[in-house]
Amino acid sequence: MRRSIGGLLTALVLSGCMVGPDYRKPEIAVPSDFRGATPGAAQDASSFGNVEWWKVFQDEQLQALIRIALEQNYDLRVAATRILQARSQVVIARSFQFPTADLAVAAPYDRQTGGNKTPNYENFFPQGGASVAWELDLWGRFRRATEAARADLLATEDFRRTVILTLISDVARTYFTLRELDLEMEISRSTLATRETFLRLTKAREQGGVATLLDVRQAEQLYFSAAATIADLVRSIEQQENLISILVGKYPEAIPRGRPLTEQTLVVAPAVPPGLTSDLLARRPDILQAEQQLVSANARIGEAKALLFPSVVISGFAGAGGAVINGSGFGPFGAFQALPTITLPFFNMGRLSANVDFNDARTQEALLRYQQAIQQAFGEVADSLVGVRQRKAVREQNEATVAAQRDALRLSTMRYEGGVTSFLEVLVTERDLFDAELILAQSWRDEILAIVQLYKALGGGWQTVAPLPAPTATSELPPQDVGPSAAEGRTVPGGDSASVHAGRVSVAEDRATNGTGAESGSPAAGGGNDTTWGSVKTFFGRLFSK
Repeated sequence: MRRSIGGLLTALVLSGCMVGPDYRKPEIAVPSDFRGATPGAAQDASSFGNVEWWKVFQDEQLQALIRIALEQNYDLRVAATRILQARSQVVIARSFQFPTADLAVAAPYDRQTGGNKTPNYENFFPQGGASVAWELDLWGRFRRATEAARADLLATEDFRRTVILTLISDVARTYFTLRELDLEMEISRSTLATRETFLRLTKAREQGGVATLLDVRQAEQLYFSAAATIADLVRSIEQQENLISILVGKYPEAIPRGRPLTEQTLVVAPAVPPGLTSDLLARRPDILQAEQQLVSANARIGEAKALLFPSVVISGFAGAGGAVINGSGFGPFGAFQALPTITLPFFNMGRLSANVDFNDARTQEALLRYQQAIQQAFGEVADSLVGVRQRKAVREQNEATVAAQRDALRLSTMRYEGGVTSFLEVLVTERDLFDAELILAQSWRDEILAIVQLYKALGGGWQTVAPLPAPTATSELPPQDVGPSAAEGRTVPGGDSASVHAGRVSVAEDRATNGTGAESGSPAAGGGNDTTWGSVKTFFGRLFSK
């Protein structure tokens, strides 16, 4: 007895060993500042990425669209279900660290009658018990698997944050693009009205002998080109509305508008503060996801190495049973069995060693992807910083171009009306003004989108979003896609485990009723003659009385 206890204690002590490398955060040398940041902003510890998204985007309609998207977007809801899957995988992986126990009941019945040479017999052997099996985690294989599963769970949660970050920026980008198309439509309609007036005046001048028919045809060319531009903008606007509708989780519909593009006020200082470079690693969810994938891959090495060592499994059985042979009862009697097993890998043609090498190579790949994610993040921030700075400069130059072009149109119109120049000069000048105004509208859009891209590159948006509720049968997923477990807070739809359980209860009640009526040995009970059934009753009476 003492030796058994000592052996068990030794096994428990050995169970504290874990093979494989423990995870250590890799030391990554990152730049001290972001390229493209102004000297004043580079020294500012605060970051534009820490500003709440509803403070960055102050358009009320845009805020409403983002809130709807955070509730109804399918990509985000799919990411939430992946978290539920990862949580279940953690429970599954951790369950192998503990013993498993099963209950079993058997009641074999054997009867033979009618033989001339073979004697008749009737046997009934009821028995039941519990079996237990436990594989000792001597080398930490199951603990390493749990460590990997937990890292996968964290990586899945970081992936959901990446989806949130991307979703917010995509909704803002598509909304500002829609408002830019609205501005182009406004410019085009104003231009069309102006050209219509100009065409009417040109026709009147032609009828008065002041202008030529060529002047009329050139004016018609301007009018029809503006009308074609409007028709194309109608297509682009409707397609953009459809895209926004899908992003927010709705069927295609009209999108309500808020502030005009030129009145959008995004909270951003003249010198955009990107913050400290070290903070970017803790703010970008894609970097955090890559690190958790590295943690998981590192833990898989230990799981693979543990397979090279002996495994110890302790199994056992305890139960009771009896027998009824030709009407005579025997028992009850107890049964107990213990079966410790030690398995040592002997020959597997290098499979287990190759598995270790495979997981080691996967860890190296995960490390490289982690380093690559950091490098790409710094590249995106640098691109966004120069984009914000230069897009503003481009917009200012385009504003000056439009102002000069408008004045040029005024002068060329005066020259034409005074008979100094031909109508072709007015035609070219007016067409250039229309193109310049459209380019200026696009410059407004590009400047705002550069700020949105910088906000995304700095990892802004997801930190201030309240955690989304887990998908349920009533809010997130259709009832047919939800498991039947009511203990998890889900609504149990009709026809699943609740109704099945009710059916089982009714069947049990029917069986109890049948059993009561079968005590007299009726065929409905499935029993034989009165002597055999009486022996069975006597056996169970003695079994449960002890």
